[in-house]
Amino acid sequence: MSITIKSEREIDIMRKAGEILANVHQKLAKEIQVGMSTYEIDQIGEDLIREYGCIPSFKNYQGYPASICISINDEVVHGIPSQKRIVKEGDIISLDAGVIYKGYHSDAARTVGVGKISQSADKLIKVTRQSFFEGMKKAKAGNYLSDVSNAIGGYAEGMGYGVVRSFVGHGIGTSLHQEPEIPNFVVANRGPLLRKGMTLAIEPMINEGTHKVDVCSNGWTAVTSDMKNSAHYENTVLITDGKPEILTLTEEEKENGFLELF
Repeated sequence: MSITIKSEREIDIMRKAGEILANVHQKLAKEIQVGMSTYEIDQIGEDLIREYGCIPSFKNYQGYPASICISINDEVVHGIPSQKRIVKEGDIISLDAGVIYKGYHSDAARTVGVGKISQSADKLIKVTRQSFFEGMKKAKAGNYLSDVSNAIGGYAEGMGYGVVRSFVGHGIGTSLHQEPEIPNFVVANRGPLLRKGMTLAIEPMINEGTHKVDVCSNGWTAVTSDMKNSAHYENTVLITDGKPEILTLTEEEKENGFLELF
């Protein structure tokens, strides 16, 4: 399958899908409390998605059993919600979610702290987020995909963190995963030329220690090999001739100046 260029009609639908997912993330993060199970968080997230008239992208996707991927501390991605997994003070929780609106997907992830978190955990979350915005500085038509990857990976590694190599970002549209694959680490090959109208899910996954991960016996959940914390920051992004348009930025993020970070 080739990389798709979206029409104005498709872009308008994806803007709405992104706006809805941003609202879901903003609301869901505020619901998380010490003592909740990850199953409860997933149920709240699914309810929010359906209240907007959307379908959860992840539920039953390739057999994934839930609507939200909820990964805690050393879990990198694809944490499966459970009634037995209870949120604790000081945890950092990665919430990865997608919605389908009028046949088009949006995909975004945020890592949030529960109560008072350690300075190292707070720094990890901030570096992961900033690595995404370093990539955004290069995400425009005429540049190459590797310009984005190298900006993300170079920044995070320069800060002393491990950049996950086992999982990457992806194109997005009428299916959740489309071409191209988008590494978050430094790469040698240029990759495809970025063109106006591409829609990409760009998602650095950054580890406090090694970049290496292991997949648990459930076949889904990836954890850091050294059991140190991991963080995740993802948005659905529209490539333009100038600054990229981040379709899943929350209103709070816009109010806090995130549009000036790239």
